[in-house]
Amino acid sequence: MTEVAYVRQVVQHLRTGAIELLDLPAPRPGAHEILIRTRRSLLSAGTERMLLEFGRAGLIGKALQQPERVRLLLDRLRTDGVGPVLESAFNKLDEPLPLGYANAGTVIEAGADVHAFRAGDRVVSNAPHASWARVGANLCARVPERVTDEQAAFVVPAAIGLQGVRLAEPTIGEIFAVIGTGLIGLLTVQLLTAAGCAVIAIDTREDRLELARKFGAHAVLATEDGGLPERILDLTRGRGVDGALVTAATDSDAPVRDAARMARKRGRIILVGVAGLRLARADFYAKELKLQVSCSYGPGRYDPDYESRGRDYPLPFVRWTEQRNFEAVLELLANGRLSVEPLVSHRFAFDRAQDAYAALLDDPGALAILLTYDPGEGSASDLPPATILVPHPTAPAARTVDNPGVAVIGAGNYARRFLLPALQDAGARLVTLAAQGSPLAGWAARKAGFEQVSSDPAGSMVNGAVDAVVIATRHDTHARYVSEALAAGKHVFVEKPLALSEAELVEVEAAYAAAGARGARPILMVGFNRRYAPHAIELRQRLARVTGPRCVVYTVNAGAIAADHWTQDLAIGGGRLIGEACHFLDLLRFLIGRPIITVTAKALAPDASDRPLESASITLGFADGSMGTVHYFANGARAFPKERIEVFAGGQTWQLNNFRSLISFSRIGPRLRLPGRQDKGNRACIRAFIAAIRSGSPSPIPFAEIVEVSRATLEAARQARSDAPAAALPGRPRT
Repeated sequence: MTEVAYVRQVVQHLRTGAIELLDLPAPRPGAHEILIRTRRSLLSAGTERMLLEFGRAGLIGKALQQPERVRLLLDRLRTDGVGPVLESAFNKLDEPLPLGYANAGTVIEAGADVHAFRAGDRVVSNAPHASWARVGANLCARVPERVTDEQAAFVVPAAIGLQGVRLAEPTIGEIFAVIGTGLIGLLTVQLLTAAGCAVIAIDTREDRLELARKFGAHAVLATEDGGLPERILDLTRGRGVDGALVTAATDSDAPVRDAARMARKRGRIILVGVAGLRLARADFYAKELKLQVSCSYGPGRYDPDYESRGRDYPLPFVRWTEQRNFEAVLELLANGRLSVEPLVSHRFAFDRAQDAYAALLDDPGALAILLTYDPGEGSASDLPPATILVPHPTAPAARTVDNPGVAVIGAGNYARRFLLPALQDAGARLVTLAAQGSPLAGWAARKAGFEQVSSDPAGSMVNGAVDAVVIATRHDTHARYVSEALAAGKHVFVEKPLALSEAELVEVEAAYAAAGARGARPILMVGFNRRYAPHAIELRQRLARVTGPRCVVYTVNAGAIAADHWTQDLAIGGGRLIGEACHFLDLLRFLIGRPIITVTAKALAPDASDRPLESASITLGFADGSMGTVHYFANGARAFPKERIEVFAGGQTWQLNNFRSLISFSRIGPRLRLPGRQDKGNRACIRAFIAAIRSGSPSPIPFAEIVEVSRATLEAARQARSDAPAAALPGRPRT
């Protein structure tokens, strides 16, 4: 048996462009995923070279390549201030980017809901360059016996070309131009030839065109002297090409412009690669040309229902999905109609991945670079461990009362950006970071100083060195993980929301009560960080000196997010009201300081039936007669600040502006302005949790108050979705 101590995966550090083989624990497949032991993977000379060049560019160069992101950054600078925005941008640049999307290997394990694959199958997938990888079953295809692992590694880039060919709708005898004869371009030349078309290959490199000639194309060398459309007209009897597939990777507008000028009237232009699109209308108008951008491997790409949840498109209605395109390429390889061996320019062992990328960037002749992996036994017997040690230059601090051990479950954006730095700042002993084998988890564990990184959340909860569990996973797992951690005798910090349903909330209440019955005094805290913001604390202190009921108006310019984002899925994210608006209801509860007794919610009707609910107004009634309204809107301008709170009480008014300033108004006008750096209380919230563990104090947020806010949020979401009438909270009289 080959001894394997860990999984290794290739990542690029965006700030410096450096390539690293990152050590990771073994991933575990989800219900709709398979676990693959890689045998070959392929570097793409186009896509991956562009990523390398971006990584090696300086900050100004990176900004010039992403003008839209720069505009968003400038909007945020105006609303949030310099510090938080620059911190966020630099954190993003520090994160490693997994590389690779063309993988051939052996199935080691299939998820519970995967029936098309079993252990031992050879498959292709879009998994990254990693010794072991998990991938959605719909992103895989079984490899026929007649196809070698090396050939199979070409399937994914060939499927990219195939999808472009399908969009072009070629017929036998038509003439097509392929502009750009890199890896995907040369595969596309062969696919068009197999479809019975005459092909004109166009490039600036004679060596690439020579390969195109071997694959049956008439090759044309493009030069800076111009005249390319005229030469194509000569080759097509003055008619022009029936269609053109642009497979180049460039910022220049020339490839698409040339395609338009060489096309016949009503010709088709398909952009498969990357090219500039600053186009002249006249080039397209008179000929009534069709220009279409091809999306990767085919239908299903970037659809989470298809790729992550295993929901296939019915074949009679969607003949060619990305998976079925993979299968079509495999058949062409098996029948000898697609040749890939001449495309291989380099081969490297996987542990020399850095050398492979150096060749990709520095060798002008690099085309298809193959990485070869130690095949091992190809079975679960040599699967690396689910938990591995993180190397550190010094030994971790000992576990003491003043240094409680913490396990963090989840390594998403919020955890990496806020929770882990806050835990470091609070002085906790970081024991285990548990996530699903993500390279970001391995990198984050090393950066934050964890002792271990794991793909086994359950194991981290029963670790004797762990005193507290911090849960930062997707929302549908929160209640379950909270209950399991309480049963394991741990303190718990869970990112909002606590639960997605009344049944889940009752489950958590039962787990908390059971822990208390065992004599434990667990701290259960939800990450309602805004009540720890300095300006919010100052505002509450001032309100405490005012008599009579308060009125609070909380305006949240939430901004629209994609309808298919996981937070919009009611089963996974709970929707935006449960997933995020709970923050704002909690801050109302904190500022007023009295129990919530009524909830009224009204949603803004979506502008299309397939859009999820994103905007609503929620009004809370409190036991002292106070009222607070949260206007949670997703249809505002991005340049407008996200949060504004206005409080009216005792003849005075306070305005808290995006947690950057607090202004007090009285009868004589504004009299107090407390400016400052934007601080939403993220670090102070974690410090309060760790401090309570150290001192043995009760939870900084009483459990009953957490449940009250959670129940109010669930009720608001229920009303907003059903347009139901206002209701009192369970156990609270209506007033």
